[in-house]
Amino acid sequence: MIHRTLNSADLPDLDLIQAHCYGASMLESADVLASRLQAAPDWIWGIQDGDGLCAYLFTYPTHQGHLAPLNGDFHPSPDGDTLYLHDLAIHPRARGLGLAQQLIQHAWAHAQANGLRHSALISVQDSEPFWAAHGYRTCTELNDRQRACLAGYEQAARYMTRRIDPGA
Repeated sequence: MIHRTLNSADLPDLDLIQAHCYGASMLESADVLASRLQAAPDWIWGIQDGDGLCAYLFTYPTHQGHLAPLNGDFHPSPDGDTLYLHDLAIHPRARGLGLAQQLIQHAWAHAQANGLRHSALISVQDSEPFWAAHGYRTCTELNDRQRACLAGYEQAARYMTRRIDPGA
């Protein structure tokens, strides 16, 4: 298996993985994905097996409390304190191989190396228990902007956070 940063040549595989992992209301267009690859090129990784890309993780640095809307642009903050995990997906052929954990741990290490102390995400598709097992906790005190962002996901969505800097 090969771990690497992703680029625009990966868009067909990204679309394919999305189609296997998400319902129609959660699919993001190739244009949106391409925009994100340009906005955060050093923060988006994938894993490739003999059949092509089989897992990916879209992240970027931001500030705690800033949520990313579905189909929204990424706005990386070079002075951010938080690693935002926007999208983690594993192709069905690669499930059960620990690829999600590998990508998450890589992202945390990259974030720590870049001075980030927190991580955040929006949990969808009943993934809250998965993220809780990785140390994320649901935030229930949200402002109007944050609630509006979560409502844009057209299904139950939860904002979750955790510390990634154990010494802080």
